[in-house]
Amino acid sequence: MMRNMLTKTALLCSGGLLLLSLLLQSCATSELHSTPAVQSYQNPHSGVFVSDENSDPALTVMTLNIAHGRGDSFHQLLQRSDTTLANLETIATLFKTTDADVIALQEADGPSFWSGNFDHVEYLANQASFGHSVRGAHVDGIGLSYGTALLANLELQDAQAITFDPALSPVPKGFVVSTIRWPGMPCVDIDVVSIHLDFASESVRRKQAMELIETLHARNRPLIIMGDLNSEWQLQNSSVQYLSQELALSAYSPERADLDTFPAFGERLDWILISPELKFRSYRVLADVVSDHRGVVAELVLDNATRASAVQDSCSLVKAAH
Repeated sequence: MMRNMLTKTALLCSGGLLLLSLLLQSCATSELHSTPAVQSYQNPHSGVFVSDENSDPALTVMTLNIAHGRGDSFHQLLQRSDTTLANLETIATLFKTTDADVIALQEADGPSFWSGNFDHVEYLANQASFGHSVRGAHVDGIGLSYGTALLANLELQDAQAITFDPALSPVPKGFVVSTIRWPGMPCVDIDVVSIHLDFASESVRRKQAMELIETLHARNRPLIIMGDLNSEWQLQNSSVQYLSQELALSAYSPERADLDTFPAFGERLDWILISPELKFRSYRVLADVVSDHRGVVAELVLDNATRASAVQDSCSLVKAAH
C-alpha cells in the first residue's frame, strides 16, 4: 500500500514538473536580447577604492544558484513565503561573510507567484549591502519572472541580458553581462557574466555556449564568466572546456576531484572562468547549505603584464584614506 502511494506521488510530481516545463517554455521572455536596468542602492560599503602605488588590488567574486529561494527543499511552490524569506536572509548573511565585490546569481526571481511575489535580487542587494544589481529575466509571464543576475559593489555599466533560443530547451536559460572597472585601475574594464546553461543536454549547452561566445566576442573585453554551467570538465564535448577554448579562458584546477558544487550527484557544475589578463589568487567551494548548489568564491588579481601596462598608462587610482 505504502509503495503504491509513493509511486503515485512520484508520478504526480513527475507529471506536474513536465507540465510546468511546458508552461515555462511558453513564457520565455519575448525580448531575447534586452538592456536591463541597473539598480542602485544606498550602501555604506560602496565607497571610493583606497590604494597606493605598490598595492596589488584584488577582486573577490562569487557565484551561486540560489534555487528560487527554496534552500535545499524540493520545490519553491511547496513552501511558505516566510520560509523563502528566511532562506534568502541566510543567503544574504553568507554573502556578507564572503566580502565579495561581485556575485553572480542563477535561478534569481523577480516577483513570482511560486516564491513570494517579490524581487529576490533587490532583497538580497539590500540585505547584503550591495550598491548595484542587474537582473535578466529569461522567463517572464504567467506570474513568473526569473533568470540570472549580478550583485556588485562596483558600478555596473553596459548591461545586456540574453535569453537563449527557446526552441533549444523546454526550460528557458540565458545570461546577463555587465562591465565593471577594476578596483584602483579605472582604465581596466572587465565584462562579468552570470550564466545558466541547460540541465539536460550537452548538445543544447554547446549551442547555448555559441550564443554566449557571439555576444562576448562583439563586446571585446577581458572576461569573468560565472555560473551554473551544468557541465563537468571531463565530460565528452564538455561545454566548460568548449567555452574555455573558444574564449581563451582559464578554470581553477579543472580536473580536481574535491571541488564538487552539486552534492546530490557529486558533480562540479558551477564554475568561474577568467581571461588571460587575470589570475586566481584563491578559490574555494563553500560548505554552507543554502541551496541544492554550493557557492564558489575566488579572489582574482591582474596578471603582471596587464597591471604593468595599466600603471604605465597612468591608469592607477591613488587615493589617500581619510
